[in-house]
Amino acid sequence: MEQIYTIPVNEAFEASAADPSLGCPLCALYRKLEENELDLILGASMMEPDVRILTNEMGFCPTHYDMMFVRKNRLGMALTLESHLGELRKQIAGGGILKKPGEKAEKRIEKLENTCYVCGRIEYNFSRMLSTVVYLYETDPEFRAKYAAQPYFCLPHYRRLIATAREKMSKKNLPVFVNQTEDIVLAYFDRLTEDVSWFCKKFDYRYGDEPWYNSKDSVERAMRFLGSDLHRPPEKKK
Repeated sequence: MEQIYTIPVNEAFEASAADPSLGCPLCALYRKLEENELDLILGASMMEPDVRILTNEMGFCPTHYDMMFVRKNRLGMALTLESHLGELRKQIAGGGILKKPGEKAEKRIEKLENTCYVCGRIEYNFSRMLSTVVYLYETDPEFRAKYAAQPYFCLPHYRRLIATAREKMSKKNLPVFVNQTEDIVLAYFDRLTEDVSWFCKKFDYRYGDEPWYNSKDSVERAMRFLGSDLHRPPEKKK
């Protein structure tokens, strides 16, 4: 199954190895999956009955409602919402004389707050891409070279890489993979910490005449490293 995802995984790792400013390759893969799912849900998948059943049941998280809205397909979003609102009203209305007052609505809304059709679709595919990374690392020497050349992995995706490897990788290769991944992450930790520290010093008058070096965007880079670089709004068409 992992072979299905080898092309996008290889492309993302090649791109980040060639241009370190692109950052974590797994963030890039996540964003690509997200864009694809948003395009589909407001396009080809919108009227498919099996998809409509799932969107009626799961709804969308606030982040993906916002991302759908700014894509300017308000009719597509309205059609999805029309169906979702109709089904949801049926599910929260009333409780019957044998039910505790309000319990039906409380449970249904609580469930809705913890589900999102787009998040679910992304996670389904993204987890398989993580497995593909492990698969390629074990089977493809060229991919190992790409892996070693990565600028960094953000901390959330670092955790998921290690968790996936611990589950799926052979005992022979696991220590090598974990150590190499840690080396990549810690090296970036050190560079980033140095840049953030220099950024702070630049606000001290004693360093006012010193150059900024690589620190001007260090705060933004630290945020992306600590929390992932996800959910970028689509670029406005000129």
